Amino acid sequence: MKFKGNAWKFGADVDTDAIIPARYLNTSDPRELAKHCMEDSTNPDFMKKMKPGDVMVADKNFGCGSSREHAPIAIKEAGVSCVVAKSFARIFYRNCFNMGLPIFESVEAVDGINEGDQVEVDADAGVIRNLTSNKTFKVAPVPSFMQELLAAGGLMAYTRKKAGI
Repeated sequence: MKFKGNAWKFGADVDTDAIIPARYLNTSDPRELAKHCMEDSTNPDFMKKMKPGDVMVADKNFGCGSSREHAPIAIKEAGVSCVVAKSFARIFYRNCFNMGLPIFESVEAVDGINEGDQVEVDADAGVIRNLTSNKTFKVAPVPSFMQELLAAGGLMAYTRKKAGI
């Protein structure tokens, strides 16, 4: 899997309420959630400016706060191709794979990417390339089962496929 887009930078400890504010949790419609993605973050105009395929880049502990699946659903439906962070909150990490949102951990990549840089993530090769600065970074490997979940589009799609439904 390869992903390519402009980088959008976020800081440390971005919680799920910044990703999708609780006031919008009265719906589970992915399109409606996506409209409000990052609305309460340090970049409230994110949805007005980002383009489908762009990459979110964040410091440590991205997705902390709650266990709701709405956060990775909002990011994925917004058109973000993947998220690169120094680390993810554990429940958010698993929810991303369950929802089919590719995420990658790399301290060096986060430190070496600026907002607006053109980024390419090659999950198969285990590298992140900053095409703007011409630098390459290693990415923590994604376990094979998690790769299967992503390829299927998430846990439910994976389960349906395995069950022949």
